[in-house]
Amino acid sequence: MRRIEIEHITRYTYQELVQFLPHKIYVRPREGHDIRIESSSLRITPAFEIEWQRDVFDNSVAILNFRESGDLLEIISQLVVQHYADQPSPFQLAEQAYQYPFHYDPIEQIDLAPYQHCVFPQDYAAVGKWLEDLLCTGKLIETVPLLNQINEKIAGSIDYTVRDEPGVQSPATTLSLGKGSCRDCATLFIEACRYCGLASRFVSGYLVSNAAEEDLATTHAWSEVYLPGIGWRGFDSTSGQIVGGDHIAVAVHRHPEVIPPVSGHFLGPPDCKAKMAVEVHVNLL
Repeated sequence: MRRIEIEHITRYTYQELVQFLPHKIYVRPREGHDIRIESSSLRITPAFEIEWQRDVFDNSVAILNFRESGDLLEIISQLVVQHYADQPSPFQLAEQAYQYPFHYDPIEQIDLAPYQHCVFPQDYAAVGKWLEDLLCTGKLIETVPLLNQINEKIAGSIDYTVRDEPGVQSPATTLSLGKGSCRDCATLFIEACRYCGLASRFVSGYLVSNAAEEDLATTHAWSEVYLPGIGWRGFDSTSGQIVGGDHIAVAVHRHPEVIPPVSGHFLGPPDCKAKMAVEVHVNLL
């Protein structure tokens, strides 16, 4: 078991006083058999009221309602988590999933269907062409090696870059530019899996490694694929690695643009602009 300290600071400064409308924040990790929260605290400016909820994906989400106006919005989350999975566990798929293509159990298929629909259907052909050298039409392929090859191909062909713009790039844009952020790489992996008929989802969280130091102003993003016998399994397409003890998931969703750490609106003059600064520090204790 490892104890990990996470400090996540988000700061918005405005040119003049604004009225803050409700904000939604995803900063609390998803607890389970591998991750437990030892302590957590939130310091927020201006004065606020908070309501904790569980969304439809069982993410822990906080709704902030502010009691006063201001020219500064600052959210400081401090956590200590206990991580019990140091290395990725072995793949022990159900027998019917050893080779691709395979079919999900009809009972599970009902719930997995939304995770098989492409978010960028206009890029379906581009993604398929990009996968041509990995897919042998009419032949069975081992499932895990196929997923590893897709993951490693993204990491090997897409240059990692820091992007401050909101949202994600479409897969066609990422392939055309040959570069993208961690969330862009995760989106490409998800759409590639969905092209293959595999249920996949987007994950937002934190990374405990030297790679995190290259991008101090952001959290991290990766993907998960549902595999019979082992459930949701993570793939980090930024590094080309299987997700293990260095990854701490905060939120999951079928759509890669829906779970930013902080989202909300404000009321102010039409020309009022906000300047954002983010700091994330993840340390082993």
